Parts: sequence; C-alpha cells; structure tokens
Amino acid sequence: MVRPRSALRHFLASEAAGGIVLMAAAALALIVANSGLAEAYHHALHDPIGPVTAHLVINDGLMAIFFLFVGLEIKREFVDGRLATWRQRRLPMIAAAAGMAVPALFYLLVAGRTAGLANGWAIPAATDIAFAIGVLALLGSRAPASLKLFLTTVAIVDDLGAVAIIALAYTSEIDTLALGVAAAIWFVMIALGRSGVARLWPYLILAVGLWYAVLLSGVHATVAGVLAAAAIPAVATPGAPEDAASPLHRLEHGLAPWVAFAIVPLFGFANAGVSLAGIGLDQLLAPLPLGIAAGLFLGKQLGILGAVWLAVRMGFASRLRGATWLQIYGVALLCGIGFTMSLFIGALAFPDRPDLVEEAKLGILAGSFLSAIAGYLILRFAPLRPDQASEEARLAMEIDTDGDAATVEETSSGDARP
Repeated sequence: MVRPRSALRHFLASEAAGGIVLMAAAALALIVANSGLAEAYHHALHDPIGPVTAHLVINDGLMAIFFLFVGLEIKREFVDGRLATWRQRRLPMIAAAAGMAVPALFYLLVAGRTAGLANGWAIPAATDIAFAIGVLALLGSRAPASLKLFLTTVAIVDDLGAVAIIALAYTSEIDTLALGVAAAIWFVMIALGRSGVARLWPYLILAVGLWYAVLLSGVHATVAGVLAAAAIPAVATPGAPEDAASPLHRLEHGLAPWVAFAIVPLFGFANAGVSLAGIGLDQLLAPLPLGIAAGLFLGKQLGILGAVWLAVRMGFASRLRGATWLQIYGVALLCGIGFTMSLFIGALAFPDRPDLVEEAKLGILAGSFLSAIAGYLILRFAPLRPDQASEEARLAMEIDTDGDAATVEETSSGDARP
C-alpha cells in the first residue's frame, strides 16, 4: 500500500529549495547592482512601460499572488494542520508575537527618535520563511525536525501578523465605495464556498476583481490575496495535498512552484539590488539601517527565545521535542532573516523617500545576513541530544502518516530547564 504524500514534508521541501533559489537571486541582484550592468538594471525596473513599471508589476501584482499563497498556507494550518487546536497554537503564537514586538521596540529605541523614521517600525518584525528554511536545509540532519516545524509555524503566524500590519498601519486614505465593492465580492466568494462550489475558476475570477477593488480602495492590494485565500473552501485531507476534494489544497499545490521558484526570487532580484559603492561604517551605523539590523538580529532572537523560555518555565507550553536550548536559540536567530517581508514593508513605510528605502535595504541585508550566519553556525556546531535520532525517526513517521505533526513539543517536564 502506498502511503499518502505528506503535505508537510512537501511544503518543507519546496520552501527549502525555494529559499536557496531566493538566496541566489538576492546575491545576483547585489552583483548586478554593483557592476557595469547597474544602470541597465535600474532602468529595466523603473522605466515606464505604458502606465506601469516592471517594479510596480512585481511588487503590487505578482506579490498579490504571493500573499494569496501565504493566505492559503495560513488557512490550511488553521483548518488542517499544526494550528488546528488552541493547544497547538499557543507556543507559536506567543513566540511570533514576541518576535514581532521586541524587534519593533529595538527599532524605535534606535531610530524612532529621528525625524521621519518612526514609520519603519514594522520593517524588522517579519520573518522570511523561505530563506530561513533554506538555511535549515543546508544543515541536513543537524536540525531536528521539531525545529523545522516550529520555525515554519512561527513564520506562518508571523506572516499573518505582517498582513495585519500592512492593512492597518500602511493604509492612509480609504475609498469607501471601492472598499464596499471589495467586501461584496468577498462575500460572494464566501457564499460560493458555503454552497459547495468546488471548481477553482469562479474563485480565481472573483479574486482578480477583489484585487482590483482593494487596489482602488487605498488598502494595499496584496491584502486581497489573503482575503481571497480565506474565502476558498478547504476540506480536511491530512497527508493528501493533491486531494481533488479540497479546492484550497489544489490551488496551494498548483501555486507552490510558481511562488517558490519564480515570484519570490523575482521579487528578491528586483528589490535586493543595493549599490554598495561608498558604503562605509558611517552609513551602516546611521539610525535607519542600524535600527533595522538591531531589530532583526537582536530583537528577534531575544523576543522568540525569551518567549519560549518563559512559556516553558511557567508551564504554559512544553519544550520542543528532541531539541536542546542551544538549538532553539539557533532557530530564534534564523527568525531574524527578514528578507522578503521586510523589503516589502520597507517600500510601504517610505513610499515617497527612495533614499530611505535604499537605507532600509542596507539594514535588512545586514540584519538578515548576521542572523543567517549566526543561526547556521550555532546549529552546525551545537551538540546533539543523545536521543535525537530516535526522536527524528518518530516525528518523520508522524509526518509521513498524518500529513502534519500533532505536536512538536517535548512532553517530558524534566526537560523544561535550560
């Protein structure tokens, strides 16, 4: 008998490969932006093509598809995955909330008092799930499966928080008529799901209309992607991501390779191209890049590790199964890789100040690079628990047979101390 394909294993594998492609795209952008091709690179992105530019199409158009995919991931986890019960949600939600609040606080302490910079407080609050899992993939078996599950879950909750921030903090003026049209389209999509419509094409056509209405409303158009995902019906099908009974699973599976290997790398290539000519210590230590780098590198690790430690000490949650505290610290560091979401929020925070957007990119790249290197080194050289091999085998069996892990926590209270 052939076992059903694991949705979780498929997701981790695609995110890991996509993360490695994203790293390559970001490195290529930096090389091109600091070579003789720099002028052609910027012209190709910013010269008008009719009423739009390539940069606008990528950031406001293609990224709406990315956010649709993010929304599908979030809904699947809440309906059919590792966030299906409040017991499973507790630790990731606590960690994600602290991992967003503490970096924002670091940013405000460093840069918030400088005129015009306070609006960038959310830039270091985000985690790039593809990049972080890509780094974990480089570690192979030295990263316990429980850490991969924890990182994925925290990053998905983090994505939900980032979408809320974009909708609430970076919306200035509202066109109520367009917003009303968007709401009507969304309710039609909900009604289709309630009536049992399983074909995808009606939802996709309405999603395009929803995107356009949200774009006209003044709310950032990418929020339409998450709203559309919330309206697409999901049928619980653990271990069968290609099950024809679930429209959400079918669409997520269909979008995954396009998002991982085309849209996100293209976004990274279009937004990571920073000229490093003349960049010295003074520029890196300017309030904006320093505040972002401090938030990503220091704020993320302190917020997430501190939240997990407090939750375990207070008995609110259990220790991650099969992982040492040093390994948990390594994953907290990897959560400081903010690349895709941070670049996206940086452009929203300073829409009329391209000079500040470029400064923000320096801080994002510096903080993400430090977090990636430090997290990789910690996990690469951290001593393994003697029982890690048996725990890995048991968790792999759960993933393969159930499609998700019912829990990623250590049930032994004796391991709750560092």
